[in-house]
Amino acid sequence: MKNLVVLFLLCTSFFGIAQTAVTEPKNNPSEWSKDYESFKIVGNLYYVGTYDLASYFIVTDKGNILINTGLADSYTTIKRNIEKLGFKYKDIKILTLTQAHFDHMGAMAQIKKETGAKLYVDEKDATELKSGGKSDHEMGKYGVTFEPVNPDFLLKNKAKIKLGNTVLTLLHHPGHTKGSCSFLLETKDGNKIYKVLIANLPSIIIDHKFSDVKNYPTIQKDYAQTFEDMKKIDFDLWVTSHASQFDLHKKRKEGDPYNPKLFMDKENYFKRLKNLEEDYLEKVKEDSVKK
Repeated sequence: MKNLVVLFLLCTSFFGIAQTAVTEPKNNPSEWSKDYESFKIVGNLYYVGTYDLASYFIVTDKGNILINTGLADSYTTIKRNIEKLGFKYKDIKILTLTQAHFDHMGAMAQIKKETGAKLYVDEKDATELKSGGKSDHEMGKYGVTFEPVNPDFLLKNKAKIKLGNTVLTLLHHPGHTKGSCSFLLETKDGNKIYKVLIANLPSIIIDHKFSDVKNYPTIQKDYAQTFEDMKKIDFDLWVTSHASQFDLHKKRKEGDPYNPKLFMDKENYFKRLKNLEEDYLEKVKEDSVKK
C-alpha cells in the first residue's frame, strides 16, 4: 500500500510538472539576449537589463527594487550587472513588472525564489502571472511561456510601493496586457529632485479585430483610456520597457559618463505616444469596416 501511495505521488508530481512545462518562444530578436553594461540613469535608479529588454534597479536604504526580468536567459545578465554596480543581488526586497509577457517575466520566478523578494503587480495581470502567460488574450496561443509565479501583493491604479526612502506609484495603463502599468518615482541627485517615468508604451500586437478578443472585451476601451492618461503625466525623465522605445543606444554608448539629461527628451515621449495612438485609431477604423 505504501509503495502505491509513493507511486501515486510521483505520478501526480510528474503530470503537474508536465502541465506547467515552460516553452519560451524562440527566434526572438538577438538584442533581447545581448549583454549590455549596467549604468546609473539618475539618482538611485539604474539600468541592469539586456541590450533591449529593460530592467530597472532602484537602490534604497532598506534594500532594493527590481522592475522587469527579461527573458529566462536574462537572469545571468541582470545578476552580473547588479553586482558590477557594487550592490548585492540578494538585497532585492521587491520585484515588480510593467507587463505580464515572457520578454519581461522570463527570470522573475527564479529571482523571486533566490532572493525571497515580494512580488507586487497590477491586479489585472495576476491571472497571467499564475498561468505562466497561458491565459493572456494574445500570447496565450504559445502556451506557458514563463515559469508561473504567485504575486504577493495585488495593486490598483495609483497604488504606492514603499521601500526605505523610495516610493513608486503604479499607473494602470492597460491594453497591451490587462494589467500593463507604468511607474512614477522621485529621486534626488545632488540638490535636484527628478520625477522619473518608467513607461509601458501601449503598442498593439493583435492582428485581428478588437471585438474578436473574447477574453478581453474591454481591450479597445482600455487602449483609448491609456492614451488619454499617458498624455497627462507630469515627469522630468522617462524610460520604457524596451531600450529601443526610448532610443537608449542613440543617446548613449557603453562607457559614456553619467548624464541624466539624456533621458529628459519629453518631446520624443509625446511623439512616440502620438504615433502609437495613430496606429490604434487606424486599427479601430479598419475594424469598423471589416465584415
